[in-house]
Amino acid sequence: MDSTENTVINTTFTYIDIDTLPDQLCYKNGVANFGSIVIPLFFSIVVLLSLLGNILVLVTLAYYENLKSLTNIFILNLAVSDLLFTAGLPFWACYYIWGWTLGDVACKTVSFVFFVGFYSSITFLMMMTIQRYMAVVHPLSDWEKRQGMALIPVLGWLVGISAAVPAPIFSSVMSDPADVSQLYCEYNSTTMELSLIYLQNVVFVLAFSVMGFCYTRILQTIVNTRARKKHRTIKLIFCIVVVFFFGWAPYNLVIFLQTFTALNVEYFTDCDVTHYLDYAEHVSKLLAFSHCCLNPVFYVFVAVKFRNYLKEILQKIFQRATTTKTPQTRTNAQSLGSLY
Repeated sequence: MDSTENTVINTTFTYIDIDTLPDQLCYKNGVANFGSIVIPLFFSIVVLLSLLGNILVLVTLAYYENLKSLTNIFILNLAVSDLLFTAGLPFWACYYIWGWTLGDVACKTVSFVFFVGFYSSITFLMMMTIQRYMAVVHPLSDWEKRQGMALIPVLGWLVGISAAVPAPIFSSVMSDPADVSQLYCEYNSTTMELSLIYLQNVVFVLAFSVMGFCYTRILQTIVNTRARKKHRTIKLIFCIVVVFFFGWAPYNLVIFLQTFTALNVEYFTDCDVTHYLDYAEHVSKLLAFSHCCLNPVFYVFVAVKFRNYLKEILQKIFQRATTTKTPQTRTNAQSLGSLY
C-alpha cells in the first residue's frame, strides 16, 4: 500500500490511521478542499464583523456609559473575550490553507488565546443571564450592591483561563507521516483530545441549562406582569436563546460523534459516515464560530440607547464637525444605568 494511503486527516487536524477503517480506503481530498476554501473565506468575514461590532461596543461603553454598572462590566468583558476568540480565527483560517507554518510556541500560544476567548465568552454569557434573571425575577434582592460583586468578572476570567490551560500543554507541531514537510498544530495525546472535547460538551450543556432555566423564569415573570415593553423583551430573549443554541448545539453534537470514530465504535468507522461527519463539522463550525460577531447584535445593538449612541458615533465619523459647535451630547446622554 502506498504511504499516502496509510493516513487520512480529519477536519480537526488529528490523524486517523487507515487501519482503523478496515477494508476501506478513505480519501478525503474533497473534504480538505471544501475546508481550505469555505472556512478561510467565512472566517475572514466573521473576523471583520466581530472586530467592528465588539470595538464599537467598547468605544460606546468607554465614551457614554457608566462602568460601575455590573451589566456594563459584563458587556465589556464579553466584548473582550469575543475579541480574544476572534484573534485566533485568522491563524486557523491560514491553517486550513497551508497547514501550520509558525512553529511550536505560536501553536501553543494561539491555542491558549483561542480557548481562553471561547470559555470566557460562554462564562460571561452565563453570568449575564444570571444577572438578568436576578434583576427580573428577584428585583428586590439588591444582590448587586453586596460586597465582592466586583470580583465576579475576575471569576469569569479565571474559569476561562483554567479551562484553556490544557490546550497549550498538550498542543504541539506534528508532521504528516505521508509528507514530513506538511506540519499541523494538534493535540499530541488522543486521550487528552477526547477529554477536552468532552469538556467542551459539558460546558455547553451546563451553559445552555443555566440560560434555559433563567430565561424560562424571566419569560414567566414578564408574561405575568404588565410591562409596557414585554413583547420586545420576549422577542429579544427568544433570539438570544435560539441563536446560542443553534449556534453551538450542532457543533458540540458533531465533535461528540466524531469521538466515536477515534474510539473505533462500529458504524462510526465507516468511510461514508466519517465523510458526512467531516462535512457536518465544517458547517457547524461556521455557525458556532460566527457567534463572536453576533453577540454585539443580540446583546447590545438591539438596545435603543445603543442605537442612538451608534448613530452619533457614525455621524462624527462621516460628517465633519464644525469648529464653532462643541459636543454636548456625552454629558446629556451619559447614563448611570446600562445599555439594556
